[in-house]
Amino acid sequence: MQYQNLKKGSILENLKIEGIAFGGEGIAKIPTERGDFVLFIKNTLPGQVVRAKVIKKKHRFAHCKLHKVQQPSPDEISIPYQTIPGAPFARFPISKQKQYKQESTLGMFKRISGIEHLDNLFESYISSPEVWHYRNKMEYSFSSLVSDLETEEETQGFALGSKRRGQWWAVEQLNKDSGLFDSVFENALTKIRQFCEASGLPAWNPAQGKGFFRFLVVRKSYHSNQLLINLLTTSKDAENFNRKEFITLLQHLLGERLAGIWHTFHDELGDVAKQPFGKAELIYGQAKITERILDLDFDISMQSFFQTNPKCAELLYSKVVDYVKEGQNEEANQIAMDLFCGTGIIAQLLASGTLIRKVIGVDIVPKAIEDAKKNAEKNNIDGVEFYLADVRKFLYDYPQYKGKIQTVVLDPPRAGIVPKALKRVIELAAKQIVYVSCNPSTQARDTVTLAQAGYELKKFCLVDQFPHTAHIESIALYSSNRF
Repeated sequence: MQYQNLKKGSILENLKIEGIAFGGEGIAKIPTERGDFVLFIKNTLPGQVVRAKVIKKKHRFAHCKLHKVQQPSPDEISIPYQTIPGAPFARFPISKQKQYKQESTLGMFKRISGIEHLDNLFESYISSPEVWHYRNKMEYSFSSLVSDLETEEETQGFALGSKRRGQWWAVEQLNKDSGLFDSVFENALTKIRQFCEASGLPAWNPAQGKGFFRFLVVRKSYHSNQLLINLLTTSKDAENFNRKEFITLLQHLLGERLAGIWHTFHDELGDVAKQPFGKAELIYGQAKITERILDLDFDISMQSFFQTNPKCAELLYSKVVDYVKEGQNEEANQIAMDLFCGTGIIAQLLASGTLIRKVIGVDIVPKAIEDAKKNAEKNNIDGVEFYLADVRKFLYDYPQYKGKIQTVVLDPPRAGIVPKALKRVIELAAKQIVYVSCNPSTQARDTVTLAQAGYELKKFCLVDQFPHTAHIESIALYSSNRF
């Protein structure tokens, strides 16, 4: 088929995947007289030959949906785990994942930021210490629509596992360890599903917006090796669910590793595993678990935001601290600001050192600030102040910090920093900015704005906190001689 004849819905056969673009989409190409017409195809690996459907076409490229892998990649490996949608590169060697993540991220950053000499500033690629079983939180979905793992055909039934890739209704059964979370728990998930199904209460039907069982969320502490569990159901027919037997089952499966169990009523139609205020009840054990990061202890509730890969997070935070120290002088009288601070881990690490006497943490999430204050008290750290506020509004309401902050640490959400907030950050006139990003493309965009304000990129590194996914984090150090 000629690329001029391509349109939405076109089916393309025998497409060879030649590489991976930033964000994880596979790249295939159709030669034309004007150069290659590029096809971006999610959930594919270099070396595969695939059939795909065009879902969006532009002048020089198109986005496609994978229909079938016609030939596997010669680089694919066998693994002893059940592959799940959350780990599309699980069968791709970790060395190859590193290669493509580094190449695609640096290429994208150069293109957006305009920094051609980025290779000279690139310091390191920090790999996850653990490639498998590294996650400390997993969310499993219930559904009455079961997706067959091989054929993707949908049938009525009772499923507990992961949503099928690319949609929101059918769930693939998780029958054994996925290699991402706790192996003992995931190997026991079948028994949990069988218990719930035997109760006679239905799994959630997303299409109809009704059912009883909705989500099972599990948090793990690598420090204590304990698990905290949250079962989310609707409130209708809750009196027919035997909580005592559910608790007994989990005690039998997990023993002393079972820290606590929550039961949350989730009657909203939105298909998100959140814990509505006032709708959660602790039905067994303790409400929180404790994780340790770089010798600091953090209590984690079901609602807390916390780094998903704690062992790799230690490496990330250590690098942030190193970058902060980079521009510090010997006077132990520095003031730093941790914006989008979350539960305040970076702020507490900085305040526990010797060069910085005070750290100001700001975040808009009430639970995060609440946890930050409690954890700072638990760790006996006095040199921190946490504020519940929007970052832009906080910097507007507290102009007295202009010219007083030596270092600003930024760790914004995936969308990056809104322009008005970044403008307020620049107005602080800090000597240096350490920017942590879970989306390097928005960091590259903000690099342009920072450069226009006199901040020069000095160092840059990548952190692979999520092996077998397309996600990569980056840390950048900017310095200015203007202030």
